[in-house]
Amino acid sequence: MRVIIAGGGIGGLTAALALHARGYRVSVFEAVKEVRPLGVGINLLPHAVAELAKLDLLETLNRSGVQTKDLSYYNKFGQLIWREPRGLEAGYPYPQFSIHRGRLQMLLLKTVRARLGTQAVITGRQLLSWREVSGGGVEAVFRDRHTGTDHRETAALMVGADGIHSAIRAILYPEEGVPVWNGAVLWRATSIARPFLSGRSMIMAGHQDQKFVCYPIGSPAEEQGHALINWIAELRTDGRDLAEREDWNRPGRIEDFLPPFRSWRFDWLDVPELIRSAQAIYEYPMVDRDPLPRWTFGPVTLLGDAAHPMYPIGSNGASQAILDAACLARCLAEAGDTPSSALQAYEAERRPKTGQIVETNRRNGPDEVMQIVEDRAPDGFEDLDAVISRDELEAIAARYKQVAGFDLSSVR
Repeated sequence: MRVIIAGGGIGGLTAALALHARGYRVSVFEAVKEVRPLGVGINLLPHAVAELAKLDLLETLNRSGVQTKDLSYYNKFGQLIWREPRGLEAGYPYPQFSIHRGRLQMLLLKTVRARLGTQAVITGRQLLSWREVSGGGVEAVFRDRHTGTDHRETAALMVGADGIHSAIRAILYPEEGVPVWNGAVLWRATSIARPFLSGRSMIMAGHQDQKFVCYPIGSPAEEQGHALINWIAELRTDGRDLAEREDWNRPGRIEDFLPPFRSWRFDWLDVPELIRSAQAIYEYPMVDRDPLPRWTFGPVTLLGDAAHPMYPIGSNGASQAILDAACLARCLAEAGDTPSSALQAYEAERRPKTGQIVETNRRNGPDEVMQIVEDRAPDGFEDLDAVISRDELEAIAARYKQVAGFDLSSVR
């Protein structure tokens, strides 16, 4: 059985590997002419790492990323609100990884070409349309962006893994329009700097209108005692239109966001110094899309950001795309000669779960602890227990892990 995947990002490439491991013939068609390692840092949660480990990628991830040790939340004064161990430190059977998005995509691309063949991923092919074939299957039309020639490809199934601006989703839902913007803008970058806290810590500081996130995505050994630190500065703005299409490579200007962070010098991190040492800064609006009532139409379905783009809260975007890929491959293998029922089973399992995460992230997900403290103690605190109890903090953390599917008992 042949499967066409439209989109060569993290979700599409993972799906190609998972389907190939189950014995399917897979072709990936990517619209860009050349796949380049764009973006900055992302996190892979243990349940997603478990699926990549099944594809024999754990050793490669260990060489390419950083095993996250702990996650901490702080208020805008750098006072600790909540800290919890992560990955192996928390008793999970698999690590949590912090890794450069582009580096992960390129290692997946290299692995797909090594296992499936160099022609398994064809770049510069833009999806134009498709039709169902009598007797089952799909015929898709792709335009070669190098030559302008149209090519027809037939397969039993087609998977739309072509991101938040999915061509397949736009055809299925032509009235949907642009992504939904919540008024926040993210400035994302990497800096080479001294390690902070444990050296493998992920931190979040501030509140919903002003937030700073950072974590290492490279080891000190690679940078002669310093580490490659990924960071995100987030500000909410009410007087700005979302005029441009968001992408992974739009340059940002330091003067647009540094001033509100100039006083954020904590004992354990100098935020303005980290910002000023950035190698390059990228601007990205915080956008998502409303959950869909349906992903699957005959032999065509959606996966990853094409199906459920979500706010980058809770480290879930790439992880959920990887879980989609694993679920799709499993459902196809279990369905045997009835691929249409496999797509229905895949959607039945994944669509409600991811829709709940989208909605939860819109309410700040686990980051709500920072807003609670901001609301209750805007001038800081001397006694955290008088502001928020440990039971309340533990409940918020546990609730999100269950929603996102990486509570410890489930992953074990």
